[in-house]
Amino acid sequence: MANWWTRGVAAAAAGCLLTAGAGAQTGTQGAASGSASGGVSGSGSGSASSASSPLSRLFGGGDRVANAPVDLVFRVTDNDAALARKLRQTSLLTGALAEGRSSGQDMLAAARADYSRLLGTLFDEGRYDAVIDIRLDGVEAAGIAPLDAPRFVHQVVVTVDPGSPFHYTRAEIAPVAPGTALPSGYRRGEVARTSDMKSAARAGVTGWREQGHAKADVASTDIIADHEAHSVESRIALTPGPLVRFGQLAASGNKRLSTRRLLKIAGFPEGQRYDPDKLEEVRKRLRRSGIFSAITLEEAPVLGPGDALDVKLTVIEQKLRRIGGGFEISSVDGAAVSGYWLHRNLLGGGERLRVDAEVKDMGSGTSGRDYKLGIRLDRPATIHPDVTGFVDARTERLREEDYDLDLGVLGVGLSWMPNDRVLGETRLEYRRSRVVDDAGTEDFTVLALPASLTLDRRKDETTDPRRGYWLAATATPFLGLGDTGSGLRMVGEGRAYRSFGAAERFTLAGRARAGSILGSDLARTPRDYLFYSGGGGSVRGQPYESLGAQVIQGPDGPVKTGGMSVANVTGELRMQVREKIGIVAFADAGEVWTDSGFGGDTDWHAGAGLGVRYKTPIGPIRLDIAGPVAGDTGEGVQFYLGLGQAF
Repeated sequence: MANWWTRGVAAAAAGCLLTAGAGAQTGTQGAASGSASGGVSGSGSGSASSASSPLSRLFGGGDRVANAPVDLVFRVTDNDAALARKLRQTSLLTGALAEGRSSGQDMLAAARADYSRLLGTLFDEGRYDAVIDIRLDGVEAAGIAPLDAPRFVHQVVVTVDPGSPFHYTRAEIAPVAPGTALPSGYRRGEVARTSDMKSAARAGVTGWREQGHAKADVASTDIIADHEAHSVESRIALTPGPLVRFGQLAASGNKRLSTRRLLKIAGFPEGQRYDPDKLEEVRKRLRRSGIFSAITLEEAPVLGPGDALDVKLTVIEQKLRRIGGGFEISSVDGAAVSGYWLHRNLLGGGERLRVDAEVKDMGSGTSGRDYKLGIRLDRPATIHPDVTGFVDARTERLREEDYDLDLGVLGVGLSWMPNDRVLGETRLEYRRSRVVDDAGTEDFTVLALPASLTLDRRKDETTDPRRGYWLAATATPFLGLGDTGSGLRMVGEGRAYRSFGAAERFTLAGRARAGSILGSDLARTPRDYLFYSGGGGSVRGQPYESLGAQVIQGPDGPVKTGGMSVANVTGELRMQVREKIGIVAFADAGEVWTDSGFGGDTDWHAGAGLGVRYKTPIGPIRLDIAGPVAGDTGEGVQFYLGLGQAF
């Protein structure tokens, strides 16, 4: 498609290129007209300010070339401030100064390249008779030979006369596949932007490819610009090509992973009608396996017998092993440190072995230290390319304020991920735990069959979402062995995000969670199944698991445990104040019930506070300060430090 565009736009560009060249050679006249207009200018020199201080580089924001040794000035003769900003942002001169490249040779090279660079930006605005003048200390850049570059440049003045925008008198593209969405700007009467022409051509080809015509392409273009009438006639002809089906997948590049397993994980739809989305699904399955650092899918240049399209797959495997970790700090609960070790291809078939370890409540003033250790083996493409089989085992040793818990879990299950938005999982697990509290020592043993479903419609990175929503539901039927009760544990959670304001600087975020246990009474329910509220994961400003229920009688009165039902809500207002700095105001609340179905005795508490976020490449560093605003489960201010938003 690149070739058709180069040929097609030539007629429209010829007049503009000649005009721009003439303007560049006019020298003083072009600069004078730009200066006379007043324009929109920006200087790279000047007094230092907070926007250009060393702290601005740490916190983001500020003029990228504010302290550059070269004074860079942009002038647009029609006083179009938005166009002037766009030209300045796309300019190679701006980029060079932002990167600290300010020698005379750097300035000349950037200036000479900026003629075509800025011209492309003007084309995208429908300006085809623009005049561009770039001067280095008063000398036209186009007239300076590359070997005659000045040693130093003190000032660069870019003057642009954008001319009047051109409009479509004809905007045609045919034939178009049913359901193709063409850009709204590609129609008669609209500004004739080159970006809309290219988008229309891409949309037309994509529409046919989505209908199974893998070799659809642009057959010809006819683009005519009338510089007197400031109009453009555009005709784009498409050739759909034959209806195509998938041929064979040829794989290469795998060294430790067997080819048989590679093809199984890919799930290539051989023999099916061509669909680019199915080819993308192959790419995503391979990426989700975690085995590869690079994945390339290349369609054959010509069709095979029966209009079959073969595809070549080339992969590069990642290093076999990986380690990682995380941390979180609370002023009351102490520090938590976690780490993992991962092997990506344990047995040569893509089996992933992961060992996780965590130590919590280090330095806590209310409880002892907690330990967790888990191991899990995943086998992708079990039963189906989108299904992963797994076995896992974990053990926990918790020393909380009101109880001690020792837990062991063995499980086997399947996870299903048909796309990047949906994840389902079910497992059969054996759980055995021992609890020691004021009521004495009690053992719990269950066979459980938890099943969960997650829908992730967040629009941004998961560590700092700004738009969309996230929903999760888990149902866990459990069969008690011995004196342990049997029942059904259900939990649902939803999160929603909405951004608004200039550059979406403000984000409203909300979270709601509810759960209940049916069919079992509290005393015979495993303690780790019961619900608590309080702490960084539920109600900030309240101590961890500080709200529960007091139903079981001990020798000295009721013993505090978790409840049979819970509800939590959280609201946050996030504001991005600088490129890397954000502040957050939040309020959390939680309520616990003693009976199933949100019945029986109940109590609630709430907390509120403020937080600071510092953006990093791996997610924002989070510091929250909160205190209790309702309930009697906590007092004083608490601090929370972690990585990523609270939810």
